Amino acid sequence: ILALRKRPNGLKIKKVSVPIGVILIIYESRPNVTADCIGLCLKSGNSVLLRGGREAVRTNRVIYEILGKASKPHGIPVGAFGLVPGGHDAVRDLLRMNESIDLVIPRGGEGLIREVVRLSRIPVIKHYKGICHVYVDRDADLKKAAAIVMNAKIQNPAVCNAMETLLVHQAVARKFLPAIGAALKEKGVELRGCPETRRLISGIRAAHEEDWGTEYLDLVLSVRVVGDLDQALEHIRTYGSRHSDAIVTRNGKTAALFAGGVDSACVFVNCSTRFSDGGQF
Repeated sequence: ILALRKRPNGLKIKKVSVPIGVILIIYESRPNVTADCIGLCLKSGNSVLLRGGREAVRTNRVIYEILGKASKPHGIPVGAFGLVPGGHDAVRDLLRMNESIDLVIPRGGEGLIREVVRLSRIPVIKHYKGICHVYVDRDADLKKAAAIVMNAKIQNPAVCNAMETLLVHQAVARKFLPAIGAALKEKGVELRGCPETRRLISGIRAAHEEDWGTEYLDLVLSVRVVGDLDQALEHIRTYGSRHSDAIVTRNGKTAALFAGGVDSACVFVNCSTRFSDGGQF
């Protein structure tokens, strides 16, 4: 029971979570997804069909078999989770089984996700890109901002919740950008900046229009100096992918305006976009 309330007319209303049913998850590369999704679906009372990529087919099979053996003594029904064999034809067949499968979740690159959406007769939960921003406000704690920026870009740059664009308020750009630029370059990050950023950080490439909308998934970062919060919000609305965006500020009013003005799945105040992940959040 998630919520319970009583109406003035005496009705008692309960909001109760229930399983979706049979979930098909199609994913690439990372075999940890096999264990993650089996665990999440079992905890939420759903049955899951897993279709991993060819890059880790043997590892996926071993993980699946181990969890199958471990589940038997605990009363988990046979077939509560399954690993689907076969190639592209098998996937196409599954995506037409709307009477047997309730939901599809593709996890992988944009190409995979768009192909699943194109073929599926089943509802799909999806996102195409992770163009995530960190905005360093004029009232930011710059030491905290530096730690957040480094984590958001360096900790794992090849994932959808890594920062792809850094926005910095002009009032703190002169103090913040040279130091954070040096720290990022020391870690091998290629910086691409607006004219003001290039004036403050020497020896970096110019950012072009296509850079602001690019999901690099690599040690590459676009950097822009903005005049105020409104310009930061406008940039995120124009180029963002509604995935995860963060503000660093000590001003509660500014934080609230940012949170209300960014239409993303996750909006963070004074923490890294990398928290938008199953391990922590």
